[in-house]
Amino acid sequence: MSDSGKDALRKAALHYHEFPKPGKLEIRATKPLANGRDLARAYSPGVAEACIEIKENPADAARYTARGNLVAVVTNGSAVLGLGNIGALASKPVMEGKAVLFKKFAGIDCFDIELDETDPEKLAEIVCAMGPTFGAINLEDIKAPDCFIVEKICRERMNIPVFHDDQHGTAIVVGAAATNALRVAGKRFEDIKIVSTGGGAAGIACLNMLLKLGVKRENVWLCDIHGLVHEGREIDMNPQKAAFAQASDKRSLDEVIDGADLFLGLSGPGVLKPEHVTKMAKRPIVFALANPTPEIMPDLARAAVPDAIIATGRSDFPNQVNNVLCFPFIFRGALDVGATEINDAMQIACIEGIAELARKTTSAEAAAAYKGEQLTFGADYLIPKPFDPRLSAVVSSAVAQAAMETGVATRPLEDMQAYRESLRQSVFKSALLMRPVFEAAGTASRRIVFAEGEDERVLRAAQAILEETTEKPIVIGRPEVIEARADRAGLAVKPGRDFEIVNPENDPRYRDYWGTYHEIMARRGVTPDLARAIMRTNTTAIGAVMVHRGDADSLICGTFGEYRWHLNYVSQVLGTESMAPHGALSLMILEDGPLFVADTHVWSAPTPEELAEIAEGAARHVKRFGLTPNIAFCSQSQFGNENSDSSRRLREAMAILDRKGVDFCYEGEMKVDAALDAELRARLLPSNRMTGAANVLIFSNADAASGVRNILKMKAGGLEVGPILMGMGNRAHIVTPGVTARGLLNMAAIAGTPVSHYG
Repeated sequence: MSDSGKDALRKAALHYHEFPKPGKLEIRATKPLANGRDLARAYSPGVAEACIEIKENPADAARYTARGNLVAVVTNGSAVLGLGNIGALASKPVMEGKAVLFKKFAGIDCFDIELDETDPEKLAEIVCAMGPTFGAINLEDIKAPDCFIVEKICRERMNIPVFHDDQHGTAIVVGAAATNALRVAGKRFEDIKIVSTGGGAAGIACLNMLLKLGVKRENVWLCDIHGLVHEGREIDMNPQKAAFAQASDKRSLDEVIDGADLFLGLSGPGVLKPEHVTKMAKRPIVFALANPTPEIMPDLARAAVPDAIIATGRSDFPNQVNNVLCFPFIFRGALDVGATEINDAMQIACIEGIAELARKTTSAEAAAAYKGEQLTFGADYLIPKPFDPRLSAVVSSAVAQAAMETGVATRPLEDMQAYRESLRQSVFKSALLMRPVFEAAGTASRRIVFAEGEDERVLRAAQAILEETTEKPIVIGRPEVIEARADRAGLAVKPGRDFEIVNPENDPRYRDYWGTYHEIMARRGVTPDLARAIMRTNTTAIGAVMVHRGDADSLICGTFGEYRWHLNYVSQVLGTESMAPHGALSLMILEDGPLFVADTHVWSAPTPEELAEIAEGAARHVKRFGLTPNIAFCSQSQFGNENSDSSRRLREAMAILDRKGVDFCYEGEMKVDAALDAELRARLLPSNRMTGAANVLIFSNADAASGVRNILKMKAGGLEVGPILMGMGNRAHIVTPGVTARGLLNMAAIAGTPVSHYG
């Protein structure tokens, strides 16, 4: 990466950590505190009742407090990432980040605890003293051999799970990858020779895990910066290394690599040479896990031995060994059964769950999420992707089952299948709902043209697209303005180098574009002179013409101006007899799950036929997010108790759907509270056809739909994805002026998905 790119990345990272409020975490109340009654229950005198119950039965802490879902991420900052011993305070951003991963991937609450203590025994004493507060302890970034001492003491004295992720998280994912790599290579753990470089905590833990999986200790050859760990060696030794000392006169990696089946690197860049790979056994397995530069680059290893099976720690190569495949889910399973420890059986269950998931037929959701990427089990797909939505249900349930079978679960589950289902459902209750779309966009290579290319939000989105997807952003605007604004924003992207620019003032395709626009609009009052003027000044029309001519795949516009102004030009240029806008659908991601709202922009007062089309389009899109549509037609009327214009239109729309025999659930007309409250709805109309809360609200006029959308966004903290323009075959989407750079990136992900998936 260039110096300017590194500087831009640094500025972006610091901005991310500082704004809109410093840090990545906050504490939020889970109970109401709105009046004196609430206060009397939350604190004195009501709180005493919970205290008394816990005093009589300590296990009740999981019933009456947050302890059962609370993990401490504990460090002294002595071995942080690639930064080394930076101390407790400087390590805080990393620990906050780990806490965020716990919350986002597994719904686990987390406190980051940075302790200014270098003595491992004293550090362990402090951690043990925090036992009453937490349901589990995640030790993080503590140097070896101190980490071994701290973990040993804490595990012996604490009656809750204690897990050093740098050791065991890495070991679990390595174990899963090795399990499947050996399957691909046709080898067995008990038969293989392993050569490993790096004698730190992670490396030792990985070797110990491989022994538990069947590798013979005499077949493990450990090297570090001083060469082979051998009997009689005194320099830089500890009991953990000594356990792998070989009785041999060999001293170097070059000497011991002959005939190795598996190279396991957790050391540094360039340690393994191509000539080393050629000395390995047939179908060698190379796990080069040093970051950011592995022990050998995959292309060099494959050039040396074309059928080598390779994994790294990097996301830009197949088979990324990433701890996030493990730690959120192993803690989720352990906490949910009140495990007193994370034992070998639970870790091996985690390995087997991860490995098995990679071997399974890809789910429909995962296939859509990683559209275009090869997800078939084999040499380039040994372990699942981190955002595979099945991980939580598969891994956490396997861990919980192992905890129960080994007798360490204090709250065993009665219905494992119900538990798995609850884990599956939890995946869709956070912003990760959008991630499948991002992953699909990351491989689709569609060309997305942004009409307002001079807007800083668009430029930030373009940079994010280049970083996170393989889409090709195109921006419309003046090159000098775009370059100046990108520089001012500290962005690494450069016009002309990183993305295509369409300059309305001087583009070689101008004659073709205005000619195309005039041809489309000639009989609708547009003269050649007007067509020329529009193709010089109207960037939405320019973008639509680009999509019409095949110079782009999808248009995103609307960062300024009125929605229907943009819609007019989109409809003019891209509308056909079979393709026309029939509604705008906004996905609102809320604390308790997603809620879709329509039609927020296209029709002021849709006809019954238009309302039926809106419902059909909404159902298609909801299904593509992996959800089952539950559509409520919302009105001031309640199941026919009024005969207003709006209620009549909704009832007629339902009659149209009845005649069509559509394959999704819909009900109405009803008020919003009845749509969202199944018990209330059942009291009003016991024979209603909907089960549970509605997840799609369709209104009889845009005023109501737009109002609900904005209230959810501004007052309920809803994250909007959209509006999604339905009916245009994913060829255009119109955002609103309040959209953020992240919102534009979300829309680009939707626009970047092939038409067959988002029609």
